[in-house]
Amino acid sequence: MRNRIVMSMLAGATLLASTLLGVSPAQAADAKPRAVDAKTQVADVPAEFGTDWHDPLTAAPPIAKPATKSCQVTLADTEFRDFTPYKGTYTPPKACGDHWSKVVLRLDGTVKGRQYDRLGYLHVGGVEILRTSTPEPSPDGIAWSVEKDVTRYSATFRTAQDVEMLIGNVVDDTYTGVIGVKATLTFYEGRPAAAQTPDRVLTLAADSTLTTPRNTERIVAEVYATGSGGGCEEFWYLAVPDSAPYSCQADKGPYREVQIKVDGQLAGIAAPFPNVWTGGWSDPFLWYVIPGPRAVKPIEYDLTPFAGLLNDGRPHHIDVSVVGVPEGQSGWSAPVNVLVWQDAQRAHVTGKLTLDRAGELNNSSTYTPGSEERVDTDAGHRLTTAGYVDTSHGRVRTTVDRTLANTSVHRWIDGENMDGLDATWTDDESVTVDGRGPARTTATHRTYTMNGATTIGTDDRLRTVLTLGDRAAVVDTRDGRRTGWSRLDDTYAGDATYTLNVPRDQRHAVGTSSERYRLYGSGGCYDRSLSTAQGVLTEDRSGC
Repeated sequence: MRNRIVMSMLAGATLLASTLLGVSPAQAADAKPRAVDAKTQVADVPAEFGTDWHDPLTAAPPIAKPATKSCQVTLADTEFRDFTPYKGTYTPPKACGDHWSKVVLRLDGTVKGRQYDRLGYLHVGGVEILRTSTPEPSPDGIAWSVEKDVTRYSATFRTAQDVEMLIGNVVDDTYTGVIGVKATLTFYEGRPAAAQTPDRVLTLAADSTLTTPRNTERIVAEVYATGSGGGCEEFWYLAVPDSAPYSCQADKGPYREVQIKVDGQLAGIAAPFPNVWTGGWSDPFLWYVIPGPRAVKPIEYDLTPFAGLLNDGRPHHIDVSVVGVPEGQSGWSAPVNVLVWQDAQRAHVTGKLTLDRAGELNNSSTYTPGSEERVDTDAGHRLTTAGYVDTSHGRVRTTVDRTLANTSVHRWIDGENMDGLDATWTDDESVTVDGRGPARTTATHRTYTMNGATTIGTDDRLRTVLTLGDRAAVVDTRDGRRTGWSRLDDTYAGDATYTLNVPRDQRHAVGTSSERYRLYGSGGCYDRSLSTAQGVLTEDRSGC
């Protein structure tokens, strides 16, 4: 039980969002090797963690910015000490027009002293443009920044809007870290690609209903699904069936699936990413400089097959749920944005849902007792939807096929002084659009991996060794011929040890961490590696 207690104490349910930086297949690179440009920081590595360490950073690529005129607007400049939201107003920039080739959100943060990681959000006009978190600070203080391409929310930014931001925090005699943040939008003049920028961004009504414009021809839902807030769902991937003697039990085990339904009809399925927050796996020393792969990126669902149904001018109920969460148990947040593209030449686009076929949900977790307890999980699901819309440029058919799979082996001993997991999740998606030219298909194969163990020795030394992976392969084809491709491999590895049940200055913590982020394909190449020891950056190497 001791390991679980430590995990609960460190739970703040927030991930350092520096990893929000996203790159599309078009920005990915050629696989041709290039000379490596080595940039290794020369620094003395202390024998153990001290009172200060390197500011948080990630190997993920920066946002590419156009060389055009730009304008900046401040959304928030405030401090968070409790759970009171910041509220303000946004006014569009006057000097950069009302259409932009790119819009970039930047968040700068500072915190010092002692504080948990804290979950936060930023809303503009009710639209969630960022779900973020904070790193845990050093006594001397840290600063960090995160950027996100938010061009897809341009329709919201064209008019004045209310702004609301919250990073829920607790400040008292023990937890002294006040979180300071500044959030800005930078607008770059120009015209974005129409296919990438929706005409409107909608949110659900208070009763979870959605009313789309009647001339909608494409619909994509974003769901910022996070298992968070402390408790067992923050570590959902470690849950076991009720029959197993473990501190986090969940009916059938660890399988989680984020589903979206339209009027009760299953419309989309997805595997949640196994986020590890910056206090996660019992060991904050793993994450002080380099966070785990990926931040709170939204899950996307192509709901275009349902456009004919949704375009009747009436409100339709949209429900998001997480399969596997025990009834009545909290711990998941799932705010929704809906992006719609409209047919400017028609007041009403008609259509029909022609297929909504779900396979049988497979969810098997087998408990094997022994001196080393074990749970083996094998789970998965498949959903295919199809439909058409009759637009001003002809009938357009869309087929979405998605297949999920999860396998894991969870081992622990009595008392949970050893607790280990080896898990893999896959999320394969194919979207085919047939109409207005040759059929176009985008096939995405996502793979998430987690392999690690936490042990507590007789000397109360806790050690965590962990490797995390975020991989994706994307192929675009037109009429069966490949037109673009990309490969992503973002891998984190960490090994950290400290003494439990002693004051902070007596933990004698040591730890190493590393991240390699590789992205390559038909558009170019990006490759960067970072390494740390005892909070000191020991390597920063890039090149292709």
